Amino acid sequence: MASLDEDPFVVHRNLLFTVAYQLLGSAGDAEDVLQESWLRWSSVDRSEIREPRAYLVRVVTRQSLNHLRTVARRREDYVGEWLPEPLLTSPDVADDVELAESLSMAMLTVLQTLGPAERVVFVLHEVFDVPYDEIAETVGKTPAAVRQIAHRAKGHVSARRPRVRVVRSEHADVVERLVTALNTGDLHGLMDVLAPDVVAVADGGGKARGAATRPIVGADKLARYLVGGMAKAGASLRAAATWVNGQPAIRMELDGQLLGVASITVADGRVTQVYSIANPDKLTRLDHEAALSR
Repeated sequence: MASLDEDPFVVHRNLLFTVAYQLLGSAGDAEDVLQESWLRWSSVDRSEIREPRAYLVRVVTRQSLNHLRTVARRREDYVGEWLPEPLLTSPDVADDVELAESLSMAMLTVLQTLGPAERVVFVLHEVFDVPYDEIAETVGKTPAAVRQIAHRAKGHVSARRPRVRVVRSEHADVVERLVTALNTGDLHGLMDVLAPDVVAVADGGGKARGAATRPIVGADKLARYLVGGMAKAGASLRAAATWVNGQPAIRMELDGQLLGVASITVADGRVTQVYSIANPDKLTRLDHEAALSR
């Protein structure tokens, strides 16, 4: 009898979590999907399954699709901007450039603008290299229809994703400059590191004091907002570099307690977008590194 460690579900768990998380944008929802998928897997006749990995990805994808309907209703009542739940990741995740890019807050935010079928087709094919015929079986459509969906989804994502691929060292350098400017209250330093047309989106969920409920556009507005917020909190509010969703990011702490994280996109050595998550319900998984794979 095979040990639990040899069970295909356990072997592929990191992959299955990554699939569910990318589809849902929520680690908590992804864990719920995995629990439901495990129950289904436990009751199936394994002798009839020739490719456990592909079968499990199909099960997780279908369960994720079911969850998307519930999630859509829940987000209708969400206070302010909704952003995906951030994950603490090891710098090693960035070694797989395509995986890190697909996990970035910028990409996950774009994925949320796709319809459920488009999201599934794009993620499974573009990120996890699942063939169209397997995706067709998963979503209950013909391979030809899936190809059309894939083409449409790819165009949608290409029009909205960051166009510049930045090397890790440049991204990390921009984060360090931003951290230094925040901790010293250096308005000019912030203006130097922010692109003139930078856009900042904050997710406080109505539960975080000071979180902007609407996007802040422009370097001057954002710099003054950030410096003013740091000044109000005093020296006990500190910024630090961290790794979130496969990229260098910023961690904000007040008296040593986590207040939020900010993920950024970079172009030409400057910050073009800021995704700030301060909703305490979304900060619970930032004390240990998430196990992700594809």
